[in-house]
Amino acid sequence: MILSKTLRATALAFAVASGLAGCAGPRVSDYAAETPTLDLARYFDGTVNAHGVFTDRSGAVVKRFGVVMTCRWQGDEGVLDEAFTYSDGSRERRVWRLKKHANGRYSGTADDVVGVAEGQASGNAFNWRYTLRLSSGGKLVEVQFDDWMYLMDERVMLNKAVMSKFGIRLGEVTLAFYKS
Repeated sequence: MILSKTLRATALAFAVASGLAGCAGPRVSDYAAETPTLDLARYFDGTVNAHGVFTDRSGAVVKRFGVVMTCRWQGDEGVLDEAFTYSDGSRERRVWRLKKHANGRYSGTADDVVGVAEGQASGNAFNWRYTLRLSSGGKLVEVQFDDWMYLMDERVMLNKAVMSKFGIRLGEVTLAFYKS
């Protein structure tokens, strides 16, 4: 009986530790040596276009979209005005107001972002975390985004964001940005 309790406790501790280790993902500092170095103010300056998909948790494409971004910076403050056009013909607009801080840190707000988004750039990567208020079935829901961007060259940046609620993965957004 005691051995059985000990084995169960050990198995539970191992399962919890394994689960926590599985949750540990990459850190933005892991990309410090990667080039080209991403400077958000330099990349998001002028017009930037993107195409993307939203996939559900099974990986099925739910929606395709295009984005035209009009971007401008003044000192350490930037505005990214995003105009989305979805495959179903619907349109959406999000205007980000970004602030660059020391050590590659950024903060940002938008009308549908709850609170302040926090981000960190290092090397060719940028990790951005925020809560977004979305309309779903006529109701507003708040979902969390863990958003990663990777600068490939001076024109192309890839973006992958995991969307979750209560820690449960709902789907992913994948984007390819390009500057002309």
